[in-house]
Amino acid sequence: MNEEMKSAGTDTKMAPVRRVVITGMGAVSPAGLGVETLWDTLMEGTSCIRELEPEEQERFGVTVAARVPNYDPLEAGFTKKESRRFSRFVQYAILASDEAMAQANIDLENEDLTRFACIFGSGIGGMEIFEHESVVLNTKGPKRVSPLFIPTMIPNMAAGNLSIRYGLKGDCFPIVTACSTGAHCIGEAYRLIRHGYVDAALAGGAEEGVNPISLSGFGNLGAITKEQDVTKASRPFDVNRSGFVIGEGAGAVVLESLEHAKARGAHIIAEITGFGSTGDAYHITAPEPSGEGAIRAMQQALAEGGFTADDLGHLNAHGTSTPVNDKTESAALHGLAGARAKEIPVTSIKGAVGHTLGAAGALEAIVTALSVANAAVPPTAGFAEADPECDVRVPTEAMRDYPQKVALSNSLGFGGHNASLAISPYQE
Repeated sequence: MNEEMKSAGTDTKMAPVRRVVITGMGAVSPAGLGVETLWDTLMEGTSCIRELEPEEQERFGVTVAARVPNYDPLEAGFTKKESRRFSRFVQYAILASDEAMAQANIDLENEDLTRFACIFGSGIGGMEIFEHESVVLNTKGPKRVSPLFIPTMIPNMAAGNLSIRYGLKGDCFPIVTACSTGAHCIGEAYRLIRHGYVDAALAGGAEEGVNPISLSGFGNLGAITKEQDVTKASRPFDVNRSGFVIGEGAGAVVLESLEHAKARGAHIIAEITGFGSTGDAYHITAPEPSGEGAIRAMQQALAEGGFTADDLGHLNAHGTSTPVNDKTESAALHGLAGARAKEIPVTSIKGAVGHTLGAAGALEAIVTALSVANAAVPPTAGFAEADPECDVRVPTEAMRDYPQKVALSNSLGFGGHNASLAISPYQE
């Protein structure tokens, strides 16, 4: 290799990284349709958790859930054909993405769509059609299984259908890391833009979690609460927490390089300043008790933006309301911040909207972006009595006029997957 080639190779590898900003956001959640609805509900500390129907409670041994309220695909704007061909998680992904793309206000006809990525995942995919077609197979025979079963059910179909809908021809794939799916998808999109592979990306996660097979599986695993009082069902970091509440929905963000956003005069909501991703190498469902993997993920995210734990304004925690998760995440914050861990506000939106599984990380990233942009931190609904083993500061009232340099949004998934997004208010 000659010196010119060596120099060229070095120059390419050392090309400066780019700043990545959020210009659009969309949400479908147990609060309803839209980001504003979600934010207002969280700031009010309102719970969106509801009792299951009596027959559901008796059948599954589960008392509560957090469904998208009054959802009807036809009323949401889908045709009858689309409502059959799009699994519920894909429908949610489309609704959230339509909102995000509309807010970003990108003229797609003037974009190089080969440099516009779509990184969108689902933790478990189309479980309703999986369940339905399994029944068809075993009652009516293999010839009666829908020929569209596979392309309707598989988790990559949110990304696939979104790319088709908007004509996005850059990187197009899902990341599936259980409950950290949404955060990992946003983190990967951030990296693609940061390192120059694409100029923009649509990213997020979606889940149709409240269905018979999911209720049965998670219920038998012992992870879901059996609390009957909906106001106490999900209470992250509370001494009386007893398990998570299963939820559903989707979160979508439009990310762009700062140069790309400024060139088209985009409104910038917030900036992603770092991303950390680690593995526990410990257990298929339980987090490593010391939180070592989560600590490393948070350290990576902060360091990438030039921050330390002293700069951390608040932590939007994974905070599932399970005994082990909340204890481990509390330990992780102490491992990250030392004595200051007791001062850093820790909030979990799962107290209000339950655990939306593969959508959770995306919805929480949206809330974190709004938190730093609005200098505010939502309370944790359901939290009432502190757990001595979760020695962290959990606000019970909304914090306002609270400027921050950086906040972290954590997601921890079955399998030992840890993701942490560092999000900051945008500054020139």
